[in-house]
Amino acid sequence: MGASGRMGQMLVRLVDDSAETTLAAVVERAGHDWLGRDLGQAMGGAAHGLVVTDDVDGALAQSDVVIDFTTPAVSVALAHRAAAAGVAHVIGTTGFSDEDLAAIAQAGQTGRIVRAGNMSLGVNLLVKLTRQVAAALGTEYDIEIVEAHHRHKVDAPSGTALMLGEAAAAGRGVALDAVADRARDGITGARAQGAIGFHAIRGGDYIGEHDVIFAGEGERIVLRHVASDRALFARGAVRAAIWAQSAAPGEYSMLDVLGL
Repeated sequence: MGASGRMGQMLVRLVDDSAETTLAAVVERAGHDWLGRDLGQAMGGAAHGLVVTDDVDGALAQSDVVIDFTTPAVSVALAHRAAAAGVAHVIGTTGFSDEDLAAIAQAGQTGRIVRAGNMSLGVNLLVKLTRQVAAALGTEYDIEIVEAHHRHKVDAPSGTALMLGEAAAAGRGVALDAVADRARDGITGARAQGAIGFHAIRGGDYIGEHDVIFAGEGERIVLRHVASDRALFARGAVRAAIWAQSAAPGEYSMLDVLGL
């Protein structure tokens, strides 16, 4: 899905390069100028043999799994169509509302869905570590999550930052919504004990940087991940696509894919 985007084109190359996968179909939105063109030529290279289409159901009928880095509305609708077609669905889209997530979970009752705010091995190890450290430390350690992305990113906090926040909250046995502090401006008063703070930096060409800070009296523990190559997200998505073939119906995360 979304073959013309930066991630879409990277996925095309990685799927083609993998000995375990074959590219079956490529989809773009209605009215896109790639429609009806050969994929390779649309990407500025030699002919590929696949024609870009906006026929989602036709593409699903030819496929075992669909990889989706699009928009929340597209991903929610696709989750139900993929489940009905018996096609596994790998979702790297971020920015979902609670209602969107509930709809995806409903599709996961009959479909196979792998959804992650970040598909990289390192980030998912960071999620695991964040939960463990939060469980080990009491609420006298303040938790702040700082993330940085390029100027074109449209959602904040990032999906990865929210994954980290959920992990920290789970480590403490609380719901993230009950303790999240997403904005500070003006005279805010003292920091609430147990709050999990979020800060979003947007600028330049940051691919993705995430810090989880545990700030106590006299010491700070900082867990950090820096992405220097966008291809790491695509590689994770292809790995998830391969893994999803043997999964039972349900909604999974990259922690499941990685056996963590």
